[in-house]
Amino acid sequence: MKILMIVPKYRLINHKDYGYFFPSGLAYISAVIKKAGYELDCLNLNHFEGKIKDIIKSQLDNQSYDVVCTGHLAIGYPIIEKIINAVKNNSPNTKIILGGAIITTEPELMLDSLNVDYGVMGEGEETIIELLDCIEKNKDFRKVDGICYRDKEKNFILTNPRKPIEDLNSLPTPDLDGLGFKEYLDNQTCEFINGSFSLYDYPRQYPVLCSRGCPYQCTFCHPILKKYRMRSLDNIFEEIESVIKKYNINFIFLVDDLFSVNKERLFDFCKRMKALNRKISHKVGWFCNLTVRNIDDELLSVLKDAGCKFIGYGFESFSQKVLDSMKKPITPNMIENAVYKTMNVGIPFQGNFIFGDTAETKETAKETLDWWKKNAKGQIDLVFIQPYPGSEIYNRCIQKGIIKDKLDHIKNKLPFTNYLNMTDNMTDKEISDLKNEIFEMKRKYCFYAIPSKIKKISKERYNVIAKCPFCKEIMDYKNCFFENKLRISMWVPCRKCNMKFFIVSRLKKLQIDNYRRLQIVSGIYVKIRDKILKSNL
Repeated sequence: MKILMIVPKYRLINHKDYGYFFPSGLAYISAVIKKAGYELDCLNLNHFEGKIKDIIKSQLDNQSYDVVCTGHLAIGYPIIEKIINAVKNNSPNTKIILGGAIITTEPELMLDSLNVDYGVMGEGEETIIELLDCIEKNKDFRKVDGICYRDKEKNFILTNPRKPIEDLNSLPTPDLDGLGFKEYLDNQTCEFINGSFSLYDYPRQYPVLCSRGCPYQCTFCHPILKKYRMRSLDNIFEEIESVIKKYNINFIFLVDDLFSVNKERLFDFCKRMKALNRKISHKVGWFCNLTVRNIDDELLSVLKDAGCKFIGYGFESFSQKVLDSMKKPITPNMIENAVYKTMNVGIPFQGNFIFGDTAETKETAKETLDWWKKNAKGQIDLVFIQPYPGSEIYNRCIQKGIIKDKLDHIKNKLPFTNYLNMTDNMTDKEISDLKNEIFEMKRKYCFYAIPSKIKKISKERYNVIAKCPFCKEIMDYKNCFFENKLRISMWVPCRKCNMKFFIVSRLKKLQIDNYRRLQIVSGIYVKIRDKILKSNL
């Protein structure tokens, strides 16, 4: 049986794109399929020029496949739809398997609307092998836990939930080469999605999954894997050392939603990272997501000493009322403590205040914004909650009639510009006013620097020199990617004081300063842009 795995594009563009987070989930699935002895090809759409339908047609013209598998988050619906349509149009007898949050959170709706043959729910490593065996040998699909499909009578079948994989050490190393990891690394740039890579002119990042699941159940999150399980540090470092040597990795990205549940384990990890850096030829930095619940001076000092270059926090709100509504087990005092101590130790961090929870009011929003403008120094982003399928707030939006058409929401709103009033006590106008106030706060209280020099080094690659607005040090960021140097906007940490600021072109700064005048025009532009992007792929 011949299988094709398709890695979806992660942005709505038709040229090669290396500015995405490498999909370690699909790399794990590829590894277990190959380990089981199946013949597998991989098509990473991000590494090809052209439209999705043309890239897939070319692949299917050259090779026939029994099964195509792919996966994505719910926000990837427009892209997954184009992938599936391309496969159906060029190889109608090929079975299609869809995995990831997009199918796990709304199985029947996505199975039917996307016209796929099988959905893999939750963790897929064990499920996919049993499912492929059933397809190949025409066995009873009802005996495969963790899938959905339509039977011969067109009845929707959702089998028993798959039990979580208890021993994560048993999983094979992700299939990096199959998904084009070297090509991905060789084309990374200084400016990247979350800003952490701008610590490096030539980043070579490797994503490492140290645990699965989350012990918390925040209302805005779609908890695909609820039970929290950890890999052993021996198993983790065996993988890390191997990839550092093979790919010359200089940055480890710990992709766990929450890495610091066990504080002693975190200290042990730091000890091992220090030992690793002593025995290799170059220093390797790393990123992790932490909870503000257990941040103290000792922990941050140990992290910095062990080479931690960036921290991710989940702040969400500075109102206790909203935090309680979100089922976020933290307090404003914990947030303030984490922010001040992390700034003092000199580790850049990322985190959001997300507005629009059901308990949000004008007063709670003001509480968060007042603290932000006095204390955050532009280090925390301000955004709105999005009702992702599977989350508690999404289900509440459906019950209250805020989301009237689930498919329309997933297909046409979630992947694009989308503001919904999900609150109990705010009017639509108050939400709109809050959105405008947030943009105004970013303009007034974030820190900006206009480059003193921009030098083109190759197509869409530039060296940028700018003065840090905090410590006044001149920073030289090399190998930055810009599609248009007149519209530069990159959020970077200073490489001396580690405070984050925006490097923006003069035109972009002018647009920021004149936001209120341009917001109507921009709104029209966004709608036209989204419509064009949806039609072009």
